[in-house]
Amino acid sequence: MRTYSEYLIESLKDPMEAQAYLTAALEDYNNERDLVALMFSLQALAYAQGGLGVLAQKAGINRQNLYRIFGGKRSPKWETMEAILHGLGFKISVELLASEPLTKR
Repeated sequence: MRTYSEYLIESLKDPMEAQAYLTAALEDYNNERDLVALMFSLQALAYAQGGLGVLAQKAGINRQNLYRIFGGKRSPKWETMEAILHGLGFKISVELLASEPLTKR
């Protein structure tokens, strides 16, 4: 019998599943501001793609720094988050929070 973690990692090998999972994780982060939960999601995606060593190489990040970030010992900088997402095969996009366009004040 597989554990939930094993099932999750296996399912995240599918790029469409990975995208849906990350989208949901980012929506949760936007609502709750829970960085630990977001980092857990990114770590699961990393393991599905070969582990933190592989991600470190793809993202151009020192592996020890990546372990510290995912271990909660260090908060990632904007550039590091962008590098992690790119290393996982994703890009950052922007969406309006309000349903109406911003107006000049």
